[in-house]
Amino acid sequence: MDKRMTAFGKIEFHVQEERLAITPKKGDLFIGLPKETCHEEKRVCLTPDAVAAMTLQGHRIIIESGAGLASNFTDKEYSDSGAKISYSTKEVFECNIVLKVSPPSIEEINLIKPQAFLVSSLQLKTQAKDYFKALANKRITAIAFDFIKDEQDSFPIVKSLSEIAGTASILIASELMNAENGGSGRLLGNISGVPPCEVVILGAGTVALFAAKSAKALGASVKVFDNSITKLRQLQQDLNIPVYTSTIHHKALEKALMRADVVIGAIKGKTRAPIVVSEDLICVMKEGAVIIDVSIDRGGCFETSELTTHSNPTFKKHGVIHYGVPNIPSRYAKTATVSISNIITPYLLAVGDEGGFETAVKYDTVIRSGMYMYKGILTKKAVGDWFNIPFTDINLLIL
Repeated sequence: MDKRMTAFGKIEFHVQEERLAITPKKGDLFIGLPKETCHEEKRVCLTPDAVAAMTLQGHRIIIESGAGLASNFTDKEYSDSGAKISYSTKEVFECNIVLKVSPPSIEEINLIKPQAFLVSSLQLKTQAKDYFKALANKRITAIAFDFIKDEQDSFPIVKSLSEIAGTASILIASELMNAENGGSGRLLGNISGVPPCEVVILGAGTVALFAAKSAKALGASVKVFDNSITKLRQLQQDLNIPVYTSTIHHKALEKALMRADVVIGAIKGKTRAPIVVSEDLICVMKEGAVIIDVSIDRGGCFETSELTTHSNPTFKKHGVIHYGVPNIPSRYAKTATVSISNIITPYLLAVGDEGGFETAVKYDTVIRSGMYMYKGILTKKAVGDWFNIPFTDINLLIL
């Protein structure tokens, strides 16, 4: 059956002749990489090495001039790798496939050609219904990094960026502890004859695991709090070293916070991050202690948290330094770019081998897992529920 649908409308079914399945032929991809315009976004989706791997397979790539500079990749490196450098934003967005880190703005969506493919993050909590209407009007097929799930039932790009955020949170905290930054003047390290710093981590996911690894490697004393015994047990196994773990009880948490030099907030929550630390508990913390709220993009898990930026990352409240930058991996743009590129490039090469995105959607469950729009039709339940928009299961559209 053929299915046709207008933006957010009903599906009409039309009977067609049965066709035999055919083996997909290799297709050449035409990819545009525009320069990121989102505030303080410094990453780019593909490294020059990844571009070289793509162009050697016959794929064409246009990259906007300066798109890689914030990640320390020059136009010459991309040009030498086989990409075309364009000074026209419009030309880049007119490619059949648009590859971005941040989701495009409404103005950028208007530049995308109808029925094109968009691959980017979605950042669901920051979007509005108009964003999806704009995609629907252009009949765009959109795939989100946030939703891509691999064969191991893991979210590879989200996990990789969480690893960076976890490690970075400890490095950032160690800088902020410097007396010149208003910190306590303590060194986040194990120095002979000096008691180790106390690090408290809220949450037991990937961010927490890599924060704990980094803190323990520096010699800090680490305490991890989470209400999931399963996650705490898994974290202990992954660390492979003894570490204090506890469910979140007010008295135990208060005692830990009173001694803490650094507190990392890494609890997600289903919609909004739960507020685990009240303002009263912030008041019992030491002067010059540091809070890194990695959960700030979901509202934050400290009552006193506020959104900050890379250019103005901290503020002090009740004598405690607060860091609330929502896009920590962008601070380490080159590492984050290489990480994203290493994950997405094999998928793009596989899509080319399968005959392009149109064919890959039918055969590749990984690509299908990340899709939230198909030819302008919303296909992701989580998005539909969040914005009260009708959605259609992707499997009903590609039969």
